[in-house]
Amino acid sequence: MRKAVILLSGGLDSATILAVAKNDGFECYAMSFSYGQRHKIELLSAGKTAGRIGVAEHVTVEFDLSKWGGSALTSKDIAVPKNAAAHEINDSSAITAPITYVPARNTIFLSFAVAWAETIGAKDIFIGVNSVDYSGYPDCRPEFIASFAESARLGTRAADEGWRFEIHAPLQNLDKADIIRLGMSLGVDYSLTHSCYDPAPSGAPCGKCDSCVLRANGFAEAGISDPVLADIR
Repeated sequence: MRKAVILLSGGLDSATILAVAKNDGFECYAMSFSYGQRHKIELLSAGKTAGRIGVAEHVTVEFDLSKWGGSALTSKDIAVPKNAAAHEINDSSAITAPITYVPARNTIFLSFAVAWAETIGAKDIFIGVNSVDYSGYPDCRPEFIASFAESARLGTRAADEGWRFEIHAPLQNLDKADIIRLGMSLGVDYSLTHSCYDPAPSGAPCGKCDSCVLRANGFAEAGISDPVLADIR
């Protein structure tokens, strides 16, 4: 059985890619990150999802990007945007990344994933990036994923041994409704997932941030009731 490292945030997309990797026959090693994010409660969801779907191992890597902030997700001094319509969030004509973009986050995440993958003998990495439900994040674009895969090859023993890492982004060209339909077909329990950027101290989602809006819109378009947001909308 081929091994694969799965980047598991605890959100809807990452739960789906874990199910995809599992369904494709991979032995799954899930990796989550405690990086100083204000929505750290997502890590509880990551653990629950890993336990429900089943993984060979689940690790949480800790570091603190809040030391320098630069994002609404890592700085208490920057407010999380709220009350935007889904079509506004999906506007691919935006010139700059939104304030919820965390500088170099996926570059850092993938670097850790490559390090673990090389250690355990895995050549496959799964990440839940998406370009259709557009967030404006530069590190979610296909060009970045392809470039990083080449950097990973050149910067590891793969360069000398004649192989390469394959970075799977199975959700890259799916909209949120299609992602939800795919996950449902694979038995994903979305009640265990967490998407909110600015949850209440209790962990309850705000229902108004960009991530909550995209999630709600996706479930609505899929014709499925969201088990997390249904009670607050």
